[in-house]
Amino acid sequence: MFRITKEFHFSASHQLTELPADHQCARLHGHNYIVVVELCADKLDQHGFVRDYHELAPLKHYIDDAFDHRHLNEVLGHNRVTAECLARHFYDWCRVRWPEISAVRVSETPKTWAEYRL
Repeated sequence: MFRITKEFHFSASHQLTELPADHQCARLHGHNYIVVVELCADKLDQHGFVRDYHELAPLKHYIDDAFDHRHLNEVLGHNRVTAECLARHFYDWCRVRWPEISAVRVSETPKTWAEYRL
């Protein structure tokens, strides 16, 4: 199995309003997010790629246009905007475009990661 990954960055705010009021994440706050997409294939294409990295540019544009310096509760239309929910959201977005997608990881802080994979 061949595996490639590509990393994307954005900054945004969110608020987990369903948590108790004294929980730090219930307050409006922001993160510098890292999104890592993973694509896998049993065989390489005619150029020796799982997929050409340049073909992943639409994800950068999507993140820059819809997520960067935005309030994620408004972007996703709900109040459960966790790293886990973001990983699933980006996985689903990528799956429509690239059937080789195997996982998406999202980091909110240097020490925390959430991942969605099938």
